[in-house]
Amino acid sequence: MKKLNIVLLSLVSLITFGIFTTQSVKADSLSDQPVMTLGTSLTDSQKQGTISALSSQISGSDSNYTTVTVTGDTLVKYLNPSGSSFTSSSGVWSSALIQKTSSGSGINVKIVDYNGTNNITTITADQYRNAAITAGISDANIYVTSATQIDGSGALAGIYAAYASTGNSLNQSQVNAAQNEMGVLSGITDANKGTDGYTDKQLNNAVAGMKSDIAQKGTNITVNQITTIVNNNLQRNDLQNIITDNQKQKIINLMVEIRDSGALKNSNFKKQASRLSSDITSKAKNLFNNLDTQENRNFIQKIWDSIVSFFQGLFN
Repeated sequence: MKKLNIVLLSLVSLITFGIFTTQSVKADSLSDQPVMTLGTSLTDSQKQGTISALSSQISGSDSNYTTVTVTGDTLVKYLNPSGSSFTSSSGVWSSALIQKTSSGSGINVKIVDYNGTNNITTITADQYRNAAITAGISDANIYVTSATQIDGSGALAGIYAAYASTGNSLNQSQVNAAQNEMGVLSGITDANKGTDGYTDKQLNNAVAGMKSDIAQKGTNITVNQITTIVNNNLQRNDLQNIITDNQKQKIINLMVEIRDSGALKNSNFKKQASRLSSDITSKAKNLFNNLDTQENRNFIQKIWDSIVSFFQGLFN
């Protein structure tokens, strides 16, 4: 009898283990079929226009997509935990299409014009990309559009809902950090509109670099270490004299929140952040080559030293 109980217990354990191992999924994975999220406030005409704008970005087998409707309740569920104050009756117009890509391809975001106009007024493509990394998303093409002028937060809530619709809900702590990140970065960019020597790409490149450096240190990284990393990346992007102390503290607080959200436990986090930084830099070579960074100053100094040495040799 005792042996029978042991055998039965072993079988139950194996079956239970088998169930949980076969049902476990990566939080940042997505089904092979693209998911389109549509704001519930769209009129029939706007809905068709939105579908046309987003579906034009994909072709072939990817043309078959599933649809998720984003409502006020969706905003409440995903955005309010980070401090937003949406209600069930809140309107949603910004929409998105998310498409799974091959491993290592990174996150790519395109803001698609609606009838020839970019109606996403606040959130930039690089801000969407940075937030997606923080939320735990990896290797995806994301297309965003809106039939009316709007900040674009509804589209990101829709992206979170798209993952949930495939049974792969994202970590809410990371989603909260991602939403706070959107607020911090868009706020800094808005405050520095027209400021000489500032671009949104510099800030997002700096933040991506911060994430990569923090991930390299691991989950036990201290606030002092985070502060040093923030300062170093702001300097690398020539923002040290533009970002105010208050804005810098917000960035430091954000990095601490990202550390505490569990994002650093994801092996893809560092890779995605590094890839984003490299991509931003490569797509804006002229901007980053002309920055008055220490690296560029050292390079220019070496050229000048060579010129001086050359002429000194002639005169000697």
